Amino acid sequence: MLYLLGFDGVVRQAIYQLKYKNLRALAAPLARLLNDYLITNPVPGEILVPVPLHRQRLRERGYNQSSLLVRELAKLTSLPVVDDCLIRERHAPPQARTATVGERQSNVADAFACRDQRLRGRQVLLIDDVSTSGATLNACATALKTVGAISVWGLVLAREI
Repeated sequence: MLYLLGFDGVVRQAIYQLKYKNLRALAAPLARLLNDYLITNPVPGEILVPVPLHRQRLRERGYNQSSLLVRELAKLTSLPVVDDCLIRERHAPPQARTATVGERQSNVADAFACRDQRLRGRQVLLIDDVSTSGATLNACATALKTVGAISVWGLVLAREI
């Protein structure tokens, strides 16, 4: 997992505004930070995939902040986006409400799957806004590898330390 910043101060506020306050315009400048990182720290990735939300959470929020970041990042990198292959099958409490690494891991265990084989043989760059333990990225990577992704790199804006 690669991350740009610590999850505090102005970064925490920007992500919170994007994620919970419908300030979608923040996706573009935050995606520029991701792009700047990729320019100076290239990783093997040929396709962008956002960490998915469960359909219930998507209905509640109205959008997936990771999808917004991916769409903006795609404009900067010219990498294609696949945002309907990796899905969250099982609804669970938000990771932010779990206290320990073990709780986070069991919260997302077997929660993700791929609908089809489109990512077989591909190098995937998996994008999310925040990571605390890496449990969500690991669970997504497992699902992607199960369908034959060659590699999965997780890139997040911020890591809660």
